[in-house]
Amino acid sequence: MHALMGHVRAAAEKYTMIDEGDRIAVGVSGGKDSLYLLYALAMMRRYYPKRYEIVALTADPCFNGQETDYSAVEALCREWDVEYRIRRTNLGKIIFEDRKEENPCSLCARMRRGILHDMAKDAGCGKIALGHHFDDAVQTFLMNLFYGGSIGCFSPKSYLSRKDLTLIRPLVFCAESDIRRAVKKIGLPVVKSGCPADGVTARQDTADLIAALEKQFPDLKQKVMGAMERAGIDGW
Repeated sequence: MHALMGHVRAAAEKYTMIDEGDRIAVGVSGGKDSLYLLYALAMMRRYYPKRYEIVALTADPCFNGQETDYSAVEALCREWDVEYRIRRTNLGKIIFEDRKEENPCSLCARMRRGILHDMAKDAGCGKIALGHHFDDAVQTFLMNLFYGGSIGCFSPKSYLSRKDLTLIRPLVFCAESDIRRAVKKIGLPVVKSGCPADGVTARQDTADLIAALEKQFPDLKQKVMGAMERAGIDGW
């Protein structure tokens, strides 16, 4: 647990993610990664040398026309003294009913980020934190290579000029397996995704491929991350 929190602080310090007086929006989908991100940033306020505030934001896609129950997340925010804002959307209908997207994940992610960016501005935040972790970074690099024929990844920290927001990813040094264990140990109330495409995506295929390759190359993910850092790809 302490080591995982150490990884969050290390990422925040290496990439100067947090400045004195920041008001940071935290995107909370209800999945394990976003819940741990919320927990980590809420707890880190107690001892981090720079004072900051956080606001938890949820954009509910309302898959299958149903509002998701986020009451447990709301209760956590009250316990941790974190402001919580939720916006119900029609993303599920647009993507799966109106447009009938065969590969819905990319569009859904872009649209949800756009909603979160607007919510962050409405909440008076200058930064927004997302829960992408170490495994996500490696998967994204390989997906860009295999599917797009390009060398690249998301950045640990980037400035969104159109929204005047800085996007940060404090979990980039945290392994997914460690996050899963921490969420179970803490007892965070993971909200099950209602997405019809959950578990059958290009990202999941890439994760499966990496798991197979690791049988021959056990340190594959560390080497990919190290290569990105040494090459300085996309701010790494």
